[in-house]
Amino acid sequence: MSEKVKVLRDSAKMRWAALLLLSFAMFCAYIFMDILSPIKELMLSERGWDSTAFGTMQGSETFLNVFVFFLIFAGIILDKMGVRFTAVLSGGVMLVGAIIKWYAVSDAFIGSGVETWFTENLNYIPGFDELGVSPFYEGMPASAKVAAIGFMIFGCGVEMAGITVSRGIVKWFKGRETALAMGSEMALARLGVATCMIFSPFFAKLGGSVDVSRSVAFGLVLLCIALIMFVVYFFMDRKLDAQTGEAEEKDDPFQLKDLGKIFSSAGFWLVALLCVLYYSAIFPFQKYAVNMLQCNLTLTEGTGFWASESVVFVQYAIMLLVAIGSFASNFSKDRRLKIGLMAMAVVSLVVYCWMGYMRGSAETVFAVFPLLAVAITPILGNYVDHKGKAASMLMIGSLLLIVCHLTFAFVLPELKGSPVGGAMVAYVTILVLGASFSLVPAALWPSVPKLVDEKILGSAYSLIFWIQNIGLWLFPLLIGKVLDNTNPELVAKVQAGEISPEAAGVMYDYTWPLVMLACLGVAAFAVGFVLKVVDKKKNLGLEQPNIKE
Repeated sequence: MSEKVKVLRDSAKMRWAALLLLSFAMFCAYIFMDILSPIKELMLSERGWDSTAFGTMQGSETFLNVFVFFLIFAGIILDKMGVRFTAVLSGGVMLVGAIIKWYAVSDAFIGSGVETWFTENLNYIPGFDELGVSPFYEGMPASAKVAAIGFMIFGCGVEMAGITVSRGIVKWFKGRETALAMGSEMALARLGVATCMIFSPFFAKLGGSVDVSRSVAFGLVLLCIALIMFVVYFFMDRKLDAQTGEAEEKDDPFQLKDLGKIFSSAGFWLVALLCVLYYSAIFPFQKYAVNMLQCNLTLTEGTGFWASESVVFVQYAIMLLVAIGSFASNFSKDRRLKIGLMAMAVVSLVVYCWMGYMRGSAETVFAVFPLLAVAITPILGNYVDHKGKAASMLMIGSLLLIVCHLTFAFVLPELKGSPVGGAMVAYVTILVLGASFSLVPAALWPSVPKLVDEKILGSAYSLIFWIQNIGLWLFPLLIGKVLDNTNPELVAKVQAGEISPEAAGVMYDYTWPLVMLACLGVAAFAVGFVLKVVDKKKNLGLEQPNIKE
């Protein structure tokens, strides 16, 4: 039965076209977010960044969002100015930050007056140093300082984009496939993680010469494309408002007192707490995951074809077959085509994993992280839309999170002497972890519109993202501190010069950092249980379907 089309969003094709624009923009943003994570060792050898400098720069992404409350302002901007304006603004802010970061790691920065100034300044930040939250420190390489500034600005843009995309999806899909749309957007966007893991090292080592700025330039070009996607969306959204007579910027304007409605919602705070626990167990882990695999897997670097540049493109093409086949199978109504697409995805996934093992690359092993999520997120989103049970699904996701981190902590190290066995366990665990994470966009984000008024939805999302950013700032630092404190002998040997930092980098015991992340899963499960009780008591509708039939 065909839909009766009155305005753009009544057309399934136009709704999903708008979603595709937003999804691809976030895909590009996710690539840049972790663009240096797979090449940490090259930042040490090429730019003199030790682990402290690298970790401080990585944590700077959320600094302005957390400590200058930029995300709160972003939510107000979104509620006052509307989705389309804020989308273009966020794309521009991301691009500015990316340009600064690229300059910081480029050869042009070396020996410049800018390098001299940053070497001599910003070694002490009053107030922030006393609190232990300064984005800089004395002795931090100038390039890392400037890159941190660029990453702070990028972080403002990417988090603004995140809340804007969520608000835009609600606008285009309200009363329809909201959970399916949000889950699909995040599943497709998270392919950026895999793309980053595969191509960042490739561009850094392209042609046999090492240049880390090429990796950042790759991400910069993609952010230019993201901005173009937001501009196209701008015109689509404006046409929709012209058809509906809506004017987000003028009708029922945001007032500061409206925030009280958010603060007084017990359901909102439980959802926000679930969000920070989930994301703190995943995103900080991503920054250490490759090194964790290097420490726990026996990988032999490939030679010949397996060490060539062409193998990168072949493996990425196979990864896309996995993603396309598994995702498209959810929407096929022809049974034979559905089975064929799933069979193609499964075979392609096996081939991809085999190639990753033959290459002996920890980065490509972790790149499978979003692939199972791409397959099941539409299923989960469709289930929430038609059957509900969002709170229950979040509890299941928490249990999977616990199991995966404990497997990394206690099972994977025992298989280090078994190259094949270790790789198989790593692949399966990473795939399941990605599947667990897919429950967040499919079940959690579509629940927010049920808890607050639509006119303050942008502010509600921004508050959740702000709380989330506290965890994203804190836990990368905690993982590093726990890692050092639980490997005192290794740290002492590095400081004494008995072992090189490069050799020590693959010898760390990650048991206790992973146990800490598993504890976040335990806490998330407890909060999910409380949320389910509150939902039943106050009839919040979290267990109810989004589409009323």
